[in-house]
Amino acid sequence: MTAVLFDYPKNAAFGRVLPKNKIYENGSPSAAVKQLIVRQVDQIVWQYKLAPETINIRGTASVPEIEIFGIALKDGELKTEVLRCIDQAIPFPILFELKHDGRVKPVAAFKRPSEADPSKWVVSGYLAGDWVSADRPRKPLPLVFDLEALYGRMLADLMAYPGRPGENLQAQVERMELIRLRQGELERCEIRLRKEKQFNRKVEINAELRNLKKELEALTR
Repeated sequence: MTAVLFDYPKNAAFGRVLPKNKIYENGSPSAAVKQLIVRQVDQIVWQYKLAPETINIRGTASVPEIEIFGIALKDGELKTEVLRCIDQAIPFPILFELKHDGRVKPVAAFKRPSEADPSKWVVSGYLAGDWVSADRPRKPLPLVFDLEALYGRMLADLMAYPGRPGENLQAQVERMELIRLRQGELERCEIRLRKEKQFNRKVEINAELRNLKKELEALTR
């Protein structure tokens, strides 16, 4: 989907390079994830801190502030395991801007305090826009009453389908994840159908395809 890039206020600028060893210390990555970070990440910059004292919008218990991280990539590829490691290391919601070869791609997961242990964070699957030119015009932050509403609006711009009336952010994100899961099942089912030679099995797979398409239609309405 077309990426939306926000024009963050100058007062919110943080501009600090985040050493990889700090991620290792706080994110506790496996050896494989450390290798991914070394191989794929050139530099991580903590670009902006959206907080009550920087943008004059009140925080909430679930969204006390929002961090904007710029990640310069070595070859344009980044595994989500790396993003999850950073999310685990930083105890605040984060919106990432991946950067490579004059282009930018916004990525974020819905991040919320655990109901069982509010000191821990639950991280959803990742939502992403398309790669766009780094000089693409940016739009102002939405006008909202608190950071939780701002966070919801920022994440909504990364979702392929709009929210439903009365649907909260968590429910909307869960629906996006289910859509992605069913789309993967649909693609695998279509591959099985193309490879199948037996007529009876083709009939069964076609029935499975129809059910998946109906479910996807219901989920995306």
